[in-house]
Parts: sequence; C-alpha cells; structure tokens
Amino acid sequence: MLAGEEAFTPAPVSRPAVNLLPPAERRRCALSVAWALAVAQEAVASSGVSREDFSVVFVSSDGDGDIVHRLCSALAAPAPAVSPTDFHNSVHNAAVGYWSIGAHSSAPSTALCAYDGSFAAGLLEAACQAATEARPVLLIAVDLPYPPPLAAHRPVRHGFAAALALQPGKGLEISMGDGEASPMPARLESFEGNAAAACLPLLAALARPGDAVVRLALAGGVLQARKSG
Repeated sequence: MLAGEEAFTPAPVSRPAVNLLPPAERRRCALSVAWALAVAQEAVASSGVSREDFSVVFVSSDGDGDIVHRLCSALAAPAPAVSPTDFHNSVHNAAVGYWSIGAHSSAPSTALCAYDGSFAAGLLEAACQAATEARPVLLIAVDLPYPPPLAAHRPVRHGFAAALALQPGKGLEISMGDGEASPMPARLESFEGNAAAACLPLLAALARPGDAVVRLALAGGVLQARKSG
C-alpha cells in the first residue's frame, strides 16, 4: 500500500496483543498504549538491535481519547469518581512507562505533543538524540479517534500507529525548511486529520527505491527528511 501497488481498504482493528507486558499490566494498559507497544515491538524485532539499547521518543497529538472521555464524564457526574486505572493511564508518557516495564529498559525516554506537528517534532527530537548521543532511538507515534461528543471537535477517521527504529548515520538526513508539507500518499487520503499518520509520506518514500525529500508540517515551517537510496 505504501509503495502504491495495492489499495487501502479500511477494516476494524482488534486490540493488539502486547505480549511484552506482564499479565497485570497487559490488562491495565490503555488501547493507545497497546497500539504503541505493538508497533514498537515490530520495529525493534526488524532492527537487529536489542530493545534495551534504544532510547524512546513517544509522540501523540491526542493521547488516549477514550480515557479523556471517561474522565470528563466522571467529573461531570453528580458524584464525581475517577477510576484509579484511568487516572493512572491518563498521563501523556504512559506508553513509554509501559515500554520501560515490558522491555526492562532503563534507557532515556521522552514523550512529546505538538498538535498536528507531533510526528515532525518527535522525528526532530529522535534525530537529535541519535546524532548527539550516538545511540539508536525508537520513535513511536499513535493517535486514535475520539468518541462522541469530543469526536466532533477533533475528527479522526482511522486510528494509526507507527514506529521507526532509528540508528545514527543511516538512511535519513533531517533539516528545517520552508514551504508546504508533502501531501498524503494517493489512496491514503482518509488518514488526513490523524496527526500520527502525518508520517505516511515519509513511510511511502522509505517503501520505494530511490532518493526522496519529504516535508513534514511543524509549527513555524517544515521538517525536511532527505532519504538516500
């Protein structure tokens, strides 16, 4: 689909199985965390690098919409009572906390939010860490649809999660630039509005041979990712 050879057909996605976590944490983690850890495991497994060696940068524009909805509903009730589990999962760095538990990792972790520029901000942070610390960095992005009534204020049609296992000096050259962001790849336009899915133009470029420059929206300009080969 990223290479443009097959069409994208939306279909329901079951909650990912997060075998990385112990049973208690697996039951307690939010849906967005399950999506984040599922793609993180796949990226690390394909990288050839031990998961304990990765620093982690997690990005999400919206966090977990279901938890936000439940917290707002609980606080608006006549006798407000917030679920301890929802409160525990409501922090923006919940996903990297669960990753640290499941991966037995004491490596540095960062959680970022930059509205529609969240993926670009995360890529910039991850690239800076890889360059300055000379270590691999795992970049994880996830955004899921909000339930009503919040969905009307932040319309997202499809959930999306992706992870990139970045290593120093390999594959991408990152710089700041001007101009318009690269368009969503053909036949994937229905992901417009999902801030994590803003990485799709970059993923499409990586899926195809040859050099490419992708521009990702970031407040005040664009982030240019130049791919070689």
